[in-house]
Amino acid sequence: MADGSSYSVKLYIYDLSKGLARQLSPMMLGEHTSAVVYGEEFFYGGGGITSCFPGGTILGVPDSIVDLGNTEVPRDLFQEYLSSLRESTYRPEKYHLFEHNCNTFSSEVGQFLTGTKIPSYITELPSEVLATPFGQALRPFLDSVTITPSGDNGMNGYGQL
Repeated sequence: MADGSSYSVKLYIYDLSKGLARQLSPMMLGEHTSAVVYGEEFFYGGGGITSCFPGGTILGVPDSIVDLGNTEVPRDLFQEYLSSLRESTYRPEKYHLFEHNCNTFSSEVGQFLTGTKIPSYITELPSEVLATPFGQALRPFLDSVTITPSGDNGMNGYGQL
Protein backbone atom coordinates (compact mmCIF):
# COMPACT_ATOMS: atom_id res chain seq x y z
CA MET A 1 0.00 0.00 0.00
CA ALA A 2 1.06 3.57 -0.54
CA ASP A 3 2.40 5.65 2.34
CA GLY A 4 -0.27 7.53 4.23
CA SER A 5 -2.82 4.70 4.09
CA SER A 6 -4.82 4.20 7.24
CA TYR A 7 -5.96 0.83 8.56
CA SER A 8 -8.60 0.14 11.18
CA VAL A 9 -7.42 -1.82 14.24
CA LYS A 10 -9.99 -3.84 16.18
CA LEU A 11 -9.81 -5.92 19.33
CA TYR A 12 -11.86 -9.11 19.16
CA ILE A 13 -12.97 -10.36 22.57
CA TYR A 14 -14.13 -13.94 23.02
CA ASP A 15 -15.77 -15.31 26.16
CA LEU A 16 -14.17 -18.76 26.40
CA SER A 17 -16.71 -19.85 28.99
CA LYS A 18 -19.61 -18.84 26.73
CA GLY A 19 -21.29 -16.92 29.56
CA LEU A 20 -20.58 -19.40 32.35
CA ALA A 21 -17.90 -17.18 33.92
CA ARG A 22 -20.37 -14.28 34.20
CA GLN A 23 -22.99 -16.52 35.80
CA LEU A 24 -20.64 -18.09 38.35
CA SER A 25 -18.40 -15.20 39.27
CA PRO A 26 -17.02 -12.06 37.65
CA MET A 27 -13.59 -13.20 38.88
CA MET A 28 -13.51 -16.34 36.73
CA LEU A 29 -11.23 -16.33 33.74
CA GLY A 30 -12.83 -16.57 30.38
CA GLU A 31 -11.67 -13.92 27.92
CA HIS A 32 -9.45 -14.42 24.91
CA THR A 33 -8.47 -11.47 22.73
CA SER A 34 -6.92 -10.97 19.33
CA ALA A 35 -5.98 -8.00 17.17
CA VAL A 36 -7.61 -7.53 13.78
CA VAL A 37 -5.86 -5.37 11.18
CA TYR A 38 -5.06 -5.58 7.45
CA GLY A 39 -7.98 -7.98 7.02
CA GLU A 40 -6.41 -10.60 9.34
CA GLU A 41 -6.91 -11.69 12.93
CA PHE A 42 -3.65 -12.07 14.90
CA PHE A 43 -3.48 -13.92 18.22
CA TYR A 44 -1.07 -15.59 20.62
CA GLY A 45 -1.45 -18.90 22.40
CA GLY A 46 0.44 -22.07 23.18
CA GLY A 47 1.26 -22.42 19.48
CA GLY A 48 2.88 -18.97 19.27
CA ILE A 49 1.66 -16.08 17.12
CA THR A 50 -0.90 -17.14 14.54
CA SER A 51 -3.25 -15.42 12.13
CA CYS A 52 -6.39 -16.22 10.19
CA PHE A 53 -9.24 -14.38 8.52
CA PRO A 54 -11.29 -12.34 11.04
CA GLY A 55 -13.55 -14.63 13.05
CA GLY A 56 -11.80 -17.66 11.56
CA THR A 57 -10.65 -19.34 14.77
CA ILE A 58 -12.48 -22.23 16.38
CA LEU A 59 -13.91 -19.60 18.74
CA GLY A 60 -16.10 -18.34 15.88
CA VAL A 61 -17.70 -14.92 16.07
CA PRO A 62 -16.29 -12.64 18.78
CA ASP A 63 -18.57 -11.77 21.70
CA SER A 64 -17.57 -8.12 21.41
CA ILE A 65 -15.37 -5.88 19.29
CA VAL A 66 -13.49 -2.82 20.55
CA ASP A 67 -12.22 -0.20 18.12
CA LEU A 68 -8.60 0.56 19.03
CA GLY A 69 -8.30 3.28 16.38
CA ASN A 70 -6.42 3.50 13.10
CA THR A 71 -2.81 2.93 12.15
CA GLU A 72 -0.63 4.19 9.36
CA VAL A 73 1.93 1.46 9.98
CA PRO A 74 2.40 -0.33 6.65
CA ARG A 75 1.61 -4.05 6.61
CA ASP A 76 5.21 -5.02 5.75
CA LEU A 77 6.55 -3.12 8.79
CA PHE A 78 3.93 -4.81 10.98
CA GLN A 79 4.99 -8.22 9.59
CA GLU A 80 8.62 -7.44 10.50
CA TYR A 81 7.46 -6.46 13.99
CA LEU A 82 5.53 -9.75 14.35
CA SER A 83 8.54 -11.72 13.15
CA SER A 84 10.70 -10.16 15.85
CA LEU A 85 8.03 -10.93 18.47
CA ARG A 86 7.79 -14.56 17.25
CA GLU A 87 11.54 -14.98 17.68
CA SER A 88 11.78 -13.33 21.09
CA THR A 89 8.93 -12.34 23.39
CA TYR A 90 6.06 -14.44 22.01
CA ARG A 91 7.57 -17.85 21.32
CA PRO A 92 5.22 -20.79 22.05
CA GLU A 93 7.15 -21.91 25.14
CA LYS A 94 6.83 -18.44 26.71
CA TYR A 95 3.03 -18.65 26.86
CA HIS A 96 1.64 -18.39 30.40
CA LEU A 97 -2.09 -18.28 31.17
CA PHE A 98 -1.75 -15.40 33.65
CA GLU A 99 1.36 -13.36 32.93
CA HIS A 100 2.09 -13.76 29.21
CA ASN A 101 -0.97 -14.60 27.14
CA CYS A 102 -3.25 -13.53 24.30
CA ASN A 103 -4.24 -10.39 26.19
CA THR A 104 -0.67 -9.19 26.75
CA PHE A 105 -0.03 -9.83 23.05
CA SER A 106 -3.15 -7.94 21.91
CA SER A 107 -2.28 -5.04 24.19
CA GLU A 108 1.29 -4.84 22.87
CA VAL A 109 0.08 -4.98 19.25
CA GLY A 110 -2.52 -2.28 19.95
CA GLN A 111 0.15 -0.09 21.54
CA PHE A 112 2.49 -0.59 18.57
CA LEU A 113 -0.15 0.13 15.93
CA THR A 114 -2.27 2.85 17.54
CA GLY A 115 -0.62 3.92 20.79
CA THR A 116 -3.63 2.41 22.62
CA LYS A 117 -3.50 -0.62 24.90
CA ILE A 118 -6.48 -2.90 25.35
CA PRO A 119 -8.92 -2.12 28.19
CA SER A 120 -7.43 -2.64 31.66
CA TYR A 121 -10.44 -4.65 32.85
CA ILE A 122 -9.14 -7.41 30.56
CA THR A 123 -5.43 -7.21 31.36
CA GLU A 124 -5.95 -6.85 35.12
CA LEU A 125 -8.32 -9.80 35.49
CA PRO A 126 -5.64 -12.49 36.01
CA SER A 127 -3.99 -10.62 38.90
CA GLU A 128 -7.42 -10.02 40.46
CA VAL A 129 -8.17 -13.75 40.26
CA LEU A 130 -4.78 -14.70 41.71
CA ALA A 131 -5.30 -12.31 44.64
CA THR A 132 -8.22 -14.41 45.86
CA PRO A 133 -7.88 -17.57 47.99
CA PHE A 134 -9.69 -19.43 45.20
CA GLY A 135 -7.15 -18.20 42.65
CA GLN A 136 -4.23 -19.20 44.87
CA ALA A 137 -5.70 -22.68 45.34
CA LEU A 138 -6.18 -23.13 41.59
CA ARG A 139 -2.84 -21.62 40.55
CA PRO A 140 -0.87 -24.91 40.26
CA PHE A 141 -3.50 -26.27 37.85
CA LEU A 142 -3.99 -23.02 35.97
CA ASP A 143 -0.22 -22.60 35.50
CA SER A 144 -0.28 -25.79 33.43
CA VAL A 145 -3.08 -24.66 31.08
CA THR A 146 -2.21 -23.64 27.53
CA ILE A 147 -4.84 -22.15 25.24
CA THR A 148 -4.20 -22.64 21.54
CA PRO A 149 -7.11 -21.60 19.32
CA SER A 150 -6.52 -22.99 15.87
CA GLY A 151 -6.88 -20.60 12.97
CA ASP A 152 -8.68 -22.96 10.65
CA ASN A 153 -11.97 -23.50 12.50
CA GLY A 154 -10.81 -27.07 13.19
CA MET A 155 -10.52 -28.77 16.55
CA ASN A 156 -6.79 -29.40 16.35
CA GLY A 157 -4.79 -27.72 19.07
CA TYR A 158 -7.53 -25.83 20.90
CA GLY A 159 -7.62 -25.97 24.65
CA GLN A 160 -4.55 -28.13 25.06
CA LEU A 161 -3.84 -29.03 28.67
